[in-house]
Amino acid sequence: MTAARLASPADFHAAAGHARYESEWTEVDQGRVNRFADATDDHQWIHVDPDRARRESPFGGAIAHGFLTLALVPMWLERCVPLVQRMGVNYGLNRVRFMSPVPVGSMLRATFAIEKVADVDAGGVQVEWLVTVERQGAERPVCVAEFITRHYF
Repeated sequence: MTAARLASPADFHAAAGHARYESEWTEVDQGRVNRFADATDDHQWIHVDPDRARRESPFGGAIAHGFLTLALVPMWLERCVPLVQRMGVNYGLNRVRFMSPVPVGSMLRATFAIEKVADVDAGGVQVEWLVTVERQGAERPVCVAEFITRHYF
């Protein structure tokens, strides 16, 4: 079941435990990987040198940074969860696992399930999401995370 929209603490509480949201597919191309490498100063060859990665890596080519995959989570949340709020903030992560590599050129999407909701100050809610990021055509997810956000109305 997917709730029509999340516009109040009551909506979040009602959706906890059964609402599920799925994003559209997003391509992770070499340009995105290179921009992430520049933003984070993480230029390891397995990410930014496709020729060397093809020759020397166990993956047969360049792969995306695990943290790039994780950094896409807020974008997917905004695009697929029908939030009506004054403000939302990323609060943190409890657990993150990078289950399999993301070859450059992969199509990824995220699924969000509301695990827990707690009321917080100023009439907001703190939400624990189970986020599963999958790669098109792959059997295993590429990332599974407990993502925590706060929402204010």
